[in-house]
Amino acid sequence: MRLLALTTSLLLAQPAWALDPAALVDTAIDEHILPGFTALSEATGALKNTAAEDCASNSSALREAFHEGFDAWMAVSHLRFGPTEEEERAFSLAFWPDTKGFTPKSLSKLITSEDPAALDAEAFAEVSIAAHGFFALEFLLYDERIQTLGSDAYRCTLIQAVTNDIDRNANAILADWQNGYAELMRTPSKDGRYTTDLAAVAELFKTLDTGLQFNEEARLGRPLGTFDKPRPLRAETRRSERSLQNITVSLTSLEQLAAILSAQTPTPAKSLNGAFSLALGHATELEDDPTFAGVANIQGRLRVEILQQYIGNIRSFVLLELGPALDVTAGFNALDGD
Repeated sequence: MRLLALTTSLLLAQPAWALDPAALVDTAIDEHILPGFTALSEATGALKNTAAEDCASNSSALREAFHEGFDAWMAVSHLRFGPTEEEERAFSLAFWPDTKGFTPKSLSKLITSEDPAALDAEAFAEVSIAAHGFFALEFLLYDERIQTLGSDAYRCTLIQAVTNDIDRNANAILADWQNGYAELMRTPSKDGRYTTDLAAVAELFKTLDTGLQFNEEARLGRPLGTFDKPRPLRAETRRSERSLQNITVSLTSLEQLAAILSAQTPTPAKSLNGAFSLALGHATELEDDPTFAGVANIQGRLRVEILQQYIGNIRSFVLLELGPALDVTAGFNALDGD
């Protein structure tokens, strides 16, 4: 009787679900990764075409295309593995944090010297990575000094070179996913990068955690600085006033990935749904402070700290509930340091 009771209790203690890792991977690829990179490719194509027609830094059409392209990048920016890491494509699309100010320095050098590299796609691909991507384009479109530096004609050429390069990288990432990497994740092999379906799930789990960590520690942590020394000028894309928008778009996309990964585990799914709702709900209360300039005063700082804490709570549910339910861990990433 005691053995029967013990066996019954152990059975009741087990999760009421059976994991199908392959299904999780398929859903993540088909509903999150491929649609995300397709949207990015479409948005960067529109950005490139807009710049070809109107390259003025104050062009409303070009700025709108910039924001749409940046939104599309934010929605996949956490997927930092595989095709995005080839040829440093992710850094070419988004060189940030730029702690040494290399982007404005690189752009200034190109503009003042009228470097002919901007006239040739292959030559431009070899210039400093800091002069590439969405952050370089933000300087060209929104920074008062860069906007007026050098000649209008060369700045136009440079804007077109940057947008062409953004589109080239976005298309290359999508092509690699469509022409091999998606299949690599779906069909693990003993001698491949993914030896089991669970290894592919672990990759997705790690990217979910790292994306949340980047929002918490970089996008919010950098402008927050310390209580005695807040750093509002370190906010991501403050010139284009989309610092909060970056986090909102990123969190919305990470929420989708979390929902996919927790679809077979009801308890973590419920926790994560509630935690994301709190964070995104609080983000709407910060819409009057889109660049986190409010961190310079006590009340404004508190509001941003609350958002940071809500994102930290999401990470806790990911690591303490979802990870064990999936039988995976996040491991180390580049944000963890030595």
